[in-house]
Amino acid sequence: MGKTYERIEGRLRTFIEDQPLFFTATAPLSGDGTINLSPKGLRGSWAVVDAYTVAYLDFAGSNAETIAHLRENGRITLMWCAFEGPPNIVRVHGRGEPVFRDDPRWGDLTGHFPDVDTSLHGLRAIIVVRAELIRDTCGYAVPFMSYDADRDLHGRRFAREDDKSLSDYFAGKDHVARSIDGLPGLPLPLPPTPTT
Repeated sequence: MGKTYERIEGRLRTFIEDQPLFFTATAPLSGDGTINLSPKGLRGSWAVVDAYTVAYLDFAGSNAETIAHLRENGRITLMWCAFEGPPNIVRVHGRGEPVFRDDPRWGDLTGHFPDVDTSLHGLRAIIVVRAELIRDTCGYAVPFMSYDADRDLHGRRFAREDDKSLSDYFAGKDHVARSIDGLPGLPLPLPPTPTT
């Protein structure tokens, strides 16, 4: 029922790129640390960079658990489910890192997301994941659900922020600069948004 793949290409790549939603899972090294599971939406905000690498845009939010866990140990799993069409679940297990605005790779990475106006969402990092294990499973128990549209609330909320006000917003949140377990999260203040 399940299969392991060497590369993200062909049907797998198309499946990943076509889904309206995926999930990320990370955890700290501490055995009693808080495991994090996050949904990620907004079509066009993730991309298959090459046959071994996936990246997604990390937008403004009220915590930074994924960033903190990746900074500590790099472990991450990404999961896509078919809510329409034939049943399928694809997982990419790998090592990830947050790429921040002052990283020289920023400009090249943002080019993988041509359909997203990042100025509307408080883009704070790009998460890059190098696959170590790629697999799919049947997804027979995943329900049918229809995708209607992306919500526009996030874009409307964060479009009014500039770099300083966004840094101030993050500084006012308990779990952005430090994770729930006290790990270093998003470096503040944010570096300025690079000009293209």
